[in-house]
This record gives sequence, structure tokens and C-alpha cells, in this order.
Amino acid sequence: MNHQIRIGLFGITLAGALAMTSPGALAQERFVTIGTGGQTGVYYTAGQSVCRFLNRAEVKPAIKCNAPSTAGSVTNIVALQKGEYDFGFIQSDHQHKALQGLAPFDRDGAVDELRAVFSLQSEILTVVVREDSGIRDLDGLEGKRVNIGVPGSGSRDTFEEVMKAKGWSNASFALAAELKPAEMASALGDNNLDAITYVVGHPSGAIQEALTNVKARIIPVQGEAIDALLAKAGYYSSAPIPGGLYPGVDDAVPSIGGKAVLATTSKTDPEVVYQLVKSVFDNLERFKRLHPAFAELQAEDMIRVGLTAPLHEGAERYYREKGWL
Repeated sequence: MNHQIRIGLFGITLAGALAMTSPGALAQERFVTIGTGGQTGVYYTAGQSVCRFLNRAEVKPAIKCNAPSTAGSVTNIVALQKGEYDFGFIQSDHQHKALQGLAPFDRDGAVDELRAVFSLQSEILTVVVREDSGIRDLDGLEGKRVNIGVPGSGSRDTFEEVMKAKGWSNASFALAAELKPAEMASALGDNNLDAITYVVGHPSGAIQEALTNVKARIIPVQGEAIDALLAKAGYYSSAPIPGGLYPGVDDAVPSIGGKAVLATTSKTDPEVVYQLVKSVFDNLERFKRLHPAFAELQAEDMIRVGLTAPLHEGAERYYREKGWL
């Protein structure tokens, strides 16, 4: 009899345990995906860092976050529009273009539902050339082997704007390569390229590797064509690459850029956005230590600078609670 009672009690206990881990219980967990960029870039580190804090947030139901590597800004906006990602890191110029339905977002029309969460570091067009290439400025890129970036990346779109301003096409180069950021440095070092272009926050592992693998320099992005581009495209601004971050680069190098922006859409659950923002800003000093590009971040700038899209209501709720808006 006692044996039968024990079996019965075990069955009840097991049934209870199974009920607690039933599909219905598991379904209460919320899953979010953040689109990032190449694994050597700052977007990837930013996404992984945000997920780290969000996954540790003591909220119920729990929020599980993952941040896969992607082709970058343009790809992330398209994925947001399709509902494939919940959040994505994008360049501030692409934020503007998506809202206005400008190329490369003109085919499907304006992304009216795009919403801003916060901005991070400056994103600067960086052109690294081999010392033996003879390239001293942008004009020197003509007729050379140049990596113009992966299709669908922010780097590619930005450099294509520079190409247009200069009156160039792919045929202007001996080679217009489309290598990923992780492949650029080795191609430059192996003398398969004369120059690489990359829109990135600094310091960057990919740029560090490129300048270490071979004798190379960062050339300035400046001149009449660039001045005309800045006057026409208000989403860009002068953005020097700081000196002292890389070997042989002691002084600031003139260039152009914008801001990295964490974006989402109006369809994203306000509570999820609120908890993500809270997990980052409640741990901002720790967040700033996770990459040198984050070291100078200030909350008052992150919630204003570079945000042309409307703030998501979940983010706005947190900022108002803190008295920042």
C-alpha cells in the first residue's frame, strides 16, 4: 500500500513539474533579435553587450535576446521592415533615408514605422591604403584596387555616395571588391587590394589589423566634392578620425560620418523596449567599458544626437522617468 502511495505521489509531483515546463509556460518567455554587423565591427560588440544586460534583467516573463552578425545597416533596416528583427543597429544617415524613402530604400517606399531607441558612437568613413600604392588622397583611388564594401552594408552605401560626388563608377577602379570587413585586412596585407573603405566606430579591430598587417596609412576624406556632399546631405557631418588610436596615426584625419543608432519599429512591444533601455542605462558605466568606442558616451547625447526617427514610446517612457525629456 505504501509503495502504491509513493508511486502515486511521484506521479502527481512529476505531472506538476511537467506542467511548470509545459509549452505554455515556456511560451511566456519573450525572444528578441538585434541585427548588428560584421564580427570585427563595433555594431556586433554593441549588440552582444545589449543582449548581455537584457538577458540578465530581472523581469517576468523573461526576455531572451540574441544579436547575430549581419551585413550591416541597410540589411538591418530591411529586416526591421519585414519583421525579421526586433531591433537593429543602423547608421544615422540610413535612418534619415529610410524615413524619407530615399535610395537604397526607394523600392519599397518610406519606412514610416521606424523608431529610434538611442544612439552610440560616431560612425566615420575610413579609407586605409597601402604605403606602396602611391595613394595620398581620394583622387588617388582612381585606377586602383579598392574594396567598396558588401552590398547591403552601410559602408557600401556611404562610399557609393562619395563615388557619386566624385563622378566615379565601379569602372573607375582596376578592381571594385566587395569583401566583408573580416576579409579586408588580409586582402590588403596580401597585396590583393590597394585600399579598403569602411564606415565604423573607432577604435576598430578591422582597421587596427589593416594598419598592422602591412605598411599602410589612413587618407583624408576631404576636398571640393566632399564639401558639396556635406552641403547636400545634411545627415552627414565632418567627423575626424581621432589621432593616437592606431600605429602611425598620431594626428586626427579629416573625414565624414554620422552616428550609430539602435532602431526598432512602432510594432515592437513598448514593455520590451522599455526593459532594453533600462537594462542599458541602469548599467551605462559598465556598458561604456565593453568597447573603447563607448568610453565617452553620455546619456544626454545618446537620447538626442543622431535620432531623426521618432523615439519609440517604450524608450520615451524610461527617459521621462529619469527626467531627461
